[in-house]
Amino acid sequence: MAVHQHSHDAPGHDGRLGAEPHGDHGGSGGHGGHSHGVAADADRRWLLAALTLIVVFMAGEVVVGFAARSLALISDAAHMLTDAASIVLALVAMRLAARPARGGYTYGLKRAEILSAQANGVTLLVLSAWLGYEAVRRLIDPPEVAGSLVLVTALAGIVVNIGATWCMSRANRTSLNVEGAFQHVLTDLYAFVATAVAGVVMLTTGFVQADAIASLVVVALMLRAGIGLVRDSGRIFLEAAPAGIDPDEVADRMVAADLVVEIHDLHIWEITSGQPALSAHILVAPGGDCHAVRRGLQRQLRETYRITHATLQVDHLGEDDDQQLLQITPAGTTVLDEHCGDTHGPVHRSGPHEH
Repeated sequence: MAVHQHSHDAPGHDGRLGAEPHGDHGGSGGHGGHSHGVAADADRRWLLAALTLIVVFMAGEVVVGFAARSLALISDAAHMLTDAASIVLALVAMRLAARPARGGYTYGLKRAEILSAQANGVTLLVLSAWLGYEAVRRLIDPPEVAGSLVLVTALAGIVVNIGATWCMSRANRTSLNVEGAFQHVLTDLYAFVATAVAGVVMLTTGFVQADAIASLVVVALMLRAGIGLVRDSGRIFLEAAPAGIDPDEVADRMVAADLVVEIHDLHIWEITSGQPALSAHILVAPGGDCHAVRRGLQRQLRETYRITHATLQVDHLGEDDDQQLLQITPAGTTVLDEHCGDTHGPVHRSGPHEH
């Protein structure tokens, strides 16, 4: 297997989608562009606009919530505080993630955005637990609540959160970091709708438990958003395959390519949200063109799965083991010795097989 040498001026390091990877058939990497649909500066402007709206309104809502003795308003204000914190986290993470890779951080700090998203999810879960407890307590022993103040404040909150949600929807939501902050604000919008309904019910019927019920609706929405963020960020930290990509299906497509005999050590993960990566060891039939096989597989991954960061080690079957000899067998018989003593994950071979 040839030694792989290159300079960073060689083709394949220019960042263009579909740039031809380089190197001998010992190993190669294809790297596509990872640009967002919206420029990072534009994202920051939209997030700052949403942050300003939220902070100004939150300060007023805290005052009104205590004056009206409304848990629904106080819970909304607490959620708006986490909204503001989530946007600040998102802004900090975006700046960290934009730093170039250097030293021991070979991917840069791209996963700072995923840390931010996970922090947002955990915050939602903790806050929902506290608000759920308070809501149940108030259902059992409801205090007097000023329904008119609740209704007016909730209606104002709906307007403010529609503005904040619109601002954040203009940013790049394919980033789990931005999506985490967006889910915070969107949940708050739903919460204000529930609070407004509670205010109407209290004014028209005197049913003060409506305030606590509205809080429980908010809690349910916060739980849903929080669990989703923790799950999605956890998948990235555990280096699971991206949602929607089945590694067995990818392997079956790859091993069905001409001249490919076996695929093992297949790994598919996400560097950060929206940036899938793949590595694999490919065995090619003796005499096959390893370069052509590699190029075909990388093109297939790029066009079918949008995986532009693929590193493939391509070898002829048996060529890297001095002790392994290709055997001549009768027609219709195939003998495949284990290529690696300790493969990481299942071995995929052409022909019918079980996963």
